[in-house]
Amino acid sequence: MLNFDERTGPALGVTYPDVTVPDWYRDAKLGVFIHWGIFSLPAWAEPHDGRVPVEDGYARHRYAEWYGNTVRIPGSPCHTQHVERFGQGTTYEDLADRWRPDGFDAGAMIEAVLRSGARYVVPVTKHHDGFCLWDTATTGFNAARRGPRRDLIRQLADATRAAGARFGVYFSGALDWHVSDFPPIQSDRELFLLRRNDEAFARYAAAQLIELIDRFEPSVLWNDIEWPDGGKGTDDFGVAALWRRYLSKVPDGVVNDRWGVPAHGHLTREYSDVEGVQAKVWESTRGLGLSFGYNAEEDASHSLDAAELIRYFVDVVAKNGNLLINVGPRANGSVPELQQQALDGLGAWLKINGAAVFGTRPWLRSGDGDVRYTHAKDTLYLHCLAPGAGELRLPAERAAAESVTWLGGGATPVRDGVAAIPERLRAQPVAVAAVPG
Repeated sequence: MLNFDERTGPALGVTYPDVTVPDWYRDAKLGVFIHWGIFSLPAWAEPHDGRVPVEDGYARHRYAEWYGNTVRIPGSPCHTQHVERFGQGTTYEDLADRWRPDGFDAGAMIEAVLRSGARYVVPVTKHHDGFCLWDTATTGFNAARRGPRRDLIRQLADATRAAGARFGVYFSGALDWHVSDFPPIQSDRELFLLRRNDEAFARYAAAQLIELIDRFEPSVLWNDIEWPDGGKGTDDFGVAALWRRYLSKVPDGVVNDRWGVPAHGHLTREYSDVEGVQAKVWESTRGLGLSFGYNAEEDASHSLDAAELIRYFVDVVAKNGNLLINVGPRANGSVPELQQQALDGLGAWLKINGAAVFGTRPWLRSGDGDVRYTHAKDTLYLHCLAPGAGELRLPAERAAAESVTWLGGGATPVRDGVAAIPERLRAQPVAVAAVPG
């Protein structure tokens, strides 16, 4: 993944529109990614700890949404189990007609994920397999004509907005295995080599993205794996023109950094951490488990529980980030219990502590030891990640405070820069205190 800062690409003579991250996005802090597609039917990936030989990394891919690639690698564990389950000669694309979420209720899915307290939702509209979840005119390989026989994105968009949240779209820009004849990707180098960059494909991708922009006016345009090189110029199907079209429809729209051009909105970090407060707005994204798409092989040992999710979220926000936490629904559209428990726990915590998160900005530094800081107006919030210790040491800059106010727990005095944590908050994943200034 490449990150750029300039808004002009002099080598191409391309001028990009201003995609400065708007305040609504900075205030929102929490979004939910939804990876749902054909890959949710086999729901399989090898849930290892990541310590595999480099040459086996793609044959043993931990992302279930990469099933369409992994299953084509000869001798891969994915290929072996696929033949056992679906029979020799059954391709990944054949599964499109077997994916029939007949009882799917978009409202129920959105209600379930928004119990997390999230302010925006970003479902996959087309992943690398090329299967479109909306009723597109560009290809028959879509959910309206195959399998589900419905426009899933329209239903999700309507349900999200009806619930009062913002709606965004994920789109795989430069990878589309359905309209490519390349062999399976088996290395990071091949991730960039084995993909189409011709003008015809750039026009195809642009036509799909234009449909998404015009029909759904998404608040977030989340592209993945860059954009075809054939669409990085000054043409009307190029990135700059697409962004201008998008911002004319959605003036406060958000774009990410995965376009492969010298301009970006927010930065993205996938299953990785950052050190300290970042100067640029960024977004952490990861699954609750090891995969984005639902992997039936995963269990509690592979997944964040509510306490871990809350602590992770607080750390991200303190560093000037948003968290786009992923949910991988089952093929029928239901949210797996492990994932729902974590989402519900986060939502319950936010009902009490949301003022210390939503609308805040980073402080002088992200934290000290087991304490993270956020700031809003004239209040500094201190997020204690280990409240069981019973005490909170204030930062040196606020050590003279006479007392702190605990969200959901009253006030306690400060003595020598230390405040006692109320007993009823010590079992919480994170206890939050507020001091003026």
